Amino acid sequence: MSSMNRWRPLAQDGLLAVAMALFMSVVVAITPRAGALDLAAALAGSLALVAWRRAPLVALVVSAGCMLALAAHVHPGPAAAFPVIVAVFAAFNAGHRVATALVVAAFLGTGLVVELPSPDGALRGLQSLSLLVGWFVAAGVAATVARHRQAYLEEAERRAAEAERTREEAALRRAGEERLRIARELHDSLTHSISIIKVQAGVAVHLARRRGEDVPPALLAIQEASGDAMRELRATLEVLRDTEQSDTGHSGGEPLTSGLDRLDGLVERARSIGLPATVTISGTRRELPPDVDRAAYRIVQEALTNVSRHAGEAAAAVRIDYAGAELVVQVDDDGEASPDAPPVPGTGLLGMRERVAALGGRLRAEPRPEGGFTVRAELPLGEPS
Repeated sequence: MSSMNRWRPLAQDGLLAVAMALFMSVVVAITPRAGALDLAAALAGSLALVAWRRAPLVALVVSAGCMLALAAHVHPGPAAAFPVIVAVFAAFNAGHRVATALVVAAFLGTGLVVELPSPDGALRGLQSLSLLVGWFVAAGVAATVARHRQAYLEEAERRAAEAERTREEAALRRAGEERLRIARELHDSLTHSISIIKVQAGVAVHLARRRGEDVPPALLAIQEASGDAMRELRATLEVLRDTEQSDTGHSGGEPLTSGLDRLDGLVERARSIGLPATVTISGTRRELPPDVDRAAYRIVQEALTNVSRHAGEAAAAVRIDYAGAELVVQVDDDGEASPDAPPVPGTGLLGMRERVAALGGRLRAEPRPEGGFTVRAELPLGEPS
């Protein structure tokens, strides 16, 4: 596209020069005593307009010289000035006002001198002079208008770009302020609550061990989960406060602490609260892109949470498949969901779909024909290295 835009002005200038050359050829053909040299001068003066945009003074000088040579020999009349008028417009529009005025004065003066020796030369010369002066003035006025219009358009574009840049800066500033507000709210509310849960769970575990009692697995799971929640919450707050994300070294606004390397701990916590869960990993393990790694962990986490909350007395099977160019994450349960009574999607499933869509993958979350629910995410990885 850029190459086409680069050649388009040259093609337009060429068409203008060819059209003027054809017109002047007709003028020469109907002019008495015109010969081959006259036709050559007319063609040269017309084809010089191909440079009227890139070298307007050169086009003006060449056109004026060739048209004066033609007028001096065969007197074609005011039509000989047409290429010069176009060149005057171009040179005046380019800002060469003094040089253009000198060339125009030389052209008019020489044309008047050329007309004087002919019969009725003085009268015809004055008539042509007055006509040409009007044409050249009109060309100058049109060039001035075009120049001012171009300057106005450029200024309007500059102001529009400046306004757009200002709007973007304001939006970024508002987004940064909103992130800081969210960080403060999370810190003031969740951090305090999770800290209390962690401390109370730790005290309960300590007292149970001190009395020689078996610590309930659910209590240990609460203690471990609250510690993980605190670590992830702190990492999230750091991301929210770092508006440029220069220190996190990643994008997406999510802590670096959640990935499939923590899958075993996630499944163990699910088992500790009474959810039978198995893990199957197939394919050749490889290093995953950070966004895919986090998304896979979060999908398994949300799916296991949904099973424990909504599936009743169910078991869950987690499958991770490193399938070449994609990572397949699937969580199946044998709970109470059925195709005839599908569960109402909540914010958890919505979050899954948003994560998968952001990575260009596919998500299927629906009841299984044999009963229970399945969540299957296919996350693109690129070609294996």
